[in-house]
Amino acid sequence: MDKIMVEVYVPVLGKAYDYRIPLQSRMYEVLSLIKKSISELSDGHFICDEQTIICYRNDASILDINLSVYELRLQNGSKLMLI
Repeated sequence: MDKIMVEVYVPVLGKAYDYRIPLQSRMYEVLSLIKKSISELSDGHFICDEQTIICYRNDASILDINLSVYELRLQNGSKLMLI
């Protein structure tokens, strides 16, 4: 299983987190795991809900969570943002 390393920035916390994610996974699966882990890592300071989205950090365009990581053309070093 091929994996890539991405950086997820959370503006409300002012912190970035690195994640290794599988290329074959659908982004909604990845988003669910990221939201859960960031909520835990922030000791509840970041509360995720259905409106929490993931987007590209450089232009804030929203990722289609129905596509796979591979289909989104994410690669090692991709910078994402959780808002």
